[in-house]
Parts: sequence; structure tokens; C-alpha cells
Amino acid sequence: MPETEVLFFADDDGACPLLAWLDGQPEKAQLKCIICIERLAELGHELRRPEAELLRDEIRELRVRLRKVNYRMLYFFHEQRAVITHGLTKEDTVPDTEINRAIRRMRKFKDDPDRHTHKE
Repeated sequence: MPETEVLFFADDDGACPLLAWLDGQPEKAQLKCIICIERLAELGHELRRPEAELLRDEIRELRVRLRKVNYRMLYFFHEQRAVITHGLTKEDTVPDTEINRAIRRMRKFKDDPDRHTHKE
């Protein structure tokens, strides 16, 4: 199975919410999140629990746990690519506000993929 291209969502101003969030996390959590992103690239749609889970409305979560903290990165698939919208930490379930944020970003991305793809 070929690798899945993983993209990071970019806001209208070019900022990347995922990278901004990731930069604020402890180094060990960053490393675990990067490994999880690499697993998404490797397995794509085949990635399942405990590493990934479908939430609703095409939005999925990458799941990382370090000590007692749950790190989540929300993403969706578009034309055989995975697009990560942003990250968050959570205690119980992913809040609806975060899923709704990911849905809005998914719609923006699908309307103009080039404008909303983070470029290094």
C-alpha cells in the first residue's frame, strides 16, 4: 500500500494551527505526535484504534497519550491525502467546538486546497 501524503492546514494568513499547537507541547509529547503522524502517512485509511478514530462528519482524530495527558490531532481525508487541521489536549471526549472548528477548516480547505495547505 502506497504512503498517504499528509498535509497541514493553513489559515487565511498562512499560519499553521497544528505546528503552533505542537510547538507548545513538551518535547516527549511532540515526538510521540510526530510518530503518530508518520503512522498516518504509512497506513492512511487503514490506521485504526488505538492510534486513530472517526469522530463525525469526516473528522478523525490521531490519538496520543503521554502519562495522563491525551493529545489529539484532528484530520480528514481529501483526494487520498490526509489533512491535519489542528491539535488539542483533552480530558474526556473531544469537545464539539473543536470538531466544529475542524469541519470549518475542512470546508475552507476543500474550497481552496492550495491556499489552505501549509508550505514550509
